[in-house]
Amino acid sequence: MLLLLWDPLPPAEAVSGNQDLITDILLRLPVKSLLRFKCVSKQWLSLISDPRFSRNYRSLASASILLCGTTELIDHVSCGRRNSEPPFTSLGFIDDSAGTKILQSCNGLMLCCSFFKMGKSCNYYICNPSTRQFLMLPPPNAKGCDESTTTLGVYLAFDPSKSPHYQVVCVRNCSSSSAAAANDHYQIEIYSSETLSWRLSGSPFSVPFDMVFDNGVFWNGTIHWISPTGASLCFDIVHEQLGEMPSLPSNEKWSKRRLRYFGESSGHLHLIEIYGSGTTQFQVFEMKKDYSSWIPKYQVDLAAIVKAFPEMVRSYPDAHDSRFCLFSILFVQENEEDSLLLLQIPGKFISYNLTHKTFKEICDFGANSTKANTSLPIGCFQAYQFIETLACV
Repeated sequence: MLLLLWDPLPPAEAVSGNQDLITDILLRLPVKSLLRFKCVSKQWLSLISDPRFSRNYRSLASASILLCGTTELIDHVSCGRRNSEPPFTSLGFIDDSAGTKILQSCNGLMLCCSFFKMGKSCNYYICNPSTRQFLMLPPPNAKGCDESTTTLGVYLAFDPSKSPHYQVVCVRNCSSSSAAAANDHYQIEIYSSETLSWRLSGSPFSVPFDMVFDNGVFWNGTIHWISPTGASLCFDIVHEQLGEMPSLPSNEKWSKRRLRYFGESSGHLHLIEIYGSGTTQFQVFEMKKDYSSWIPKYQVDLAAIVKAFPEMVRSYPDAHDSRFCLFSILFVQENEEDSLLLLQIPGKFISYNLTHKTFKEICDFGANSTKANTSLPIGCFQAYQFIETLACV
C-alpha cells in the first residue's frame, strides 16, 4: 500500500497566501497601521492602495466625536470605535505661521483655515488628519468682483459613497459699483479636487439682510444655512440650485428664540432652538428627507443634570431673581446603536442619552486629554463627527 503524507503549510504561510483573509484583517486596522503596513510587501502596498479597499474600509469604520479646544488640543469621544487609540490629537502638521482652526469635518476629511494675522491673507486647507496629508486651496477668483469682495463662508462637500473627489463651496459678497446693493450680489464658487480649480456656479443672487454664512451644514448633498431670524437658504451641489427649508412649527416670537444647535449626524439633520434663557426643556428637531417639514424627534429635560451640577445655575448681574443655566450643546449624535446629546457645563462634559433620558459625566479621554482644561469658558470647545478614511486630498 502506498502511503501519502500531507504536510500542511505553516500558519504564517497559510495566512500570507490567502488574500481574502489578509484583506479582512487589514480592513479592521486603524489608518496609522495601514500606512506602516504598505511597506511590508508590494502585495500589501497594492492591496491597501486599491480604491476598492478604501471604499470597503469606510463602510466598516466607526464614527467618533472630536472635542476640540484648539487644533493643538483634540480629544476623541468614542462612539463604538473599533480601536481605542485616538488616530490623532492635533493638526500641527499643517504648516501655517498664523495657526489654524477647524471649520468642518466631513466623512474623514477636514476643512481648516488660518487665523487672522495683520497683513496676511486667510488660507484654507483640506486635510486628512489620519494620513497627515493636507492641501492649501488656491484662492477663489470670482469674475466681475472688485477689491471689496468678501468671503462669507467656505464649506466642504465630500461623499465617498458617490465619488472619491470632494468639492468646496465658497459664498462671496461680490459688491461692485454697478450693484444696487451689496445684498443683491452674492456669488457661489465651487472648487473640485478632480479639476484642481474654482469655477462660478450660477448667477449672482440676493439673500435676507441678516443671513449668516458661518454655520453651513452639509447634508443630503446640500449645504444649509439658517439666519438669526429664521430665514433659511440651501444649495444643492449636484444640481447647483438654491432653495429654502421649511420653518419650525413654533409660535414663539423670534426675540425669544435662540438657535443653539444646527448639525448633521449619520445622515440626520438636527436643529435645536431654546425659548428663554432660563429653560431646561427643549426639543431636538429632525428634517425630513423630502424637506417637507421639521419633525420633533426628541424631548429633552436637563432638570436632573442641573440638580446634579448646581454650578450650572447663574444669575444676571444687577437683576432681581433672573437666573439662567450655563451649558453649551456641542453635538447631537444619532446612529443605529444610540442617540446622544453632548453638553459642556462649567468644568465638565456631559453625555445625555436622548432615548433613555439618562446622563453621565465624560471623564476618560486618555493620556493627552483636555480633561485638565475643562475649566475653559463655555463656548471654547467645538465638536465634530469624524470617521477615519484613506481618501487623498
